Amino acid sequence: MPEIVEVNGEHHDETKKEEPQENDEVDPHFEPIVSLPLIDIPSNEEDEIEMVKLRAKLYRYDSSSDPAEWKERGTGDVKLLRHKTKHTVRVVMRRDKTLKICANHFVTPWMELKPNCGSDRAWVWSVLADFADEQLKPELLAIRFANSENASLWKETFEKAKKIVGTECSIYSGKSNPDDESDSESYESWSEASDDEKSVNEKETSDKLIDENSKNKNDGETDKVTEVLEKLNVKEDSEEKN
Repeated sequence: MPEIVEVNGEHHDETKKEEPQENDEVDPHFEPIVSLPLIDIPSNEEDEIEMVKLRAKLYRYDSSSDPAEWKERGTGDVKLLRHKTKHTVRVVMRRDKTLKICANHFVTPWMELKPNCGSDRAWVWSVLADFADEQLKPELLAIRFANSENASLWKETFEKAKKIVGTECSIYSGKSNPDDESDSESYESWSEASDDEKSVNEKETSDKLIDENSKNKNDGETDKVTEVLEKLNVKEDSEEKN
């Protein structure tokens, strides 16, 4: 039997328990005072095709420090990007989180990836114009991958990029290494200069020979005239004696 208790003239059933009230969560919504539109920030990679994308760590050789040493430039994703129409290929690498560029330069047909200290995970190459610091300057870069497979994949794709640039890009197609051209040009200019000098020397030598011959000829004629005059003098002297 349920017990009914009278309190202040009111009957209460103790068997009934009050059910807990559920607290409704309030999610207030406020309209913004100023609405800001979404802006698409270009990455300057819209006209390029991604050939490879790998995670790596990049280093640069700082020759200005004493002594010179390798300094870490950043860790992140490094990519080879091929332009759709110009067929140029560039190396682009951004740091994690900040996405700041730590490598940005074009691939040329004459770049060479060399192993770093015999490691199968790292490569070293030189760049004539890197634009990572928003100014063109030469750099000696080294990159290290997590494993040898990624390093081999980077090497293979890099060699493909060199062939594409050397055969399809109008800037480099059909052209040889500018270093070799400068050497050949300097050799040609030196040989041309030597030929010119040789011709000048030959001309001077021939002029000297002509002058000497003419001088000898004149000397010979002078001697003949002198002999004739001497004979005349002798004849005049003999006639006067007679």
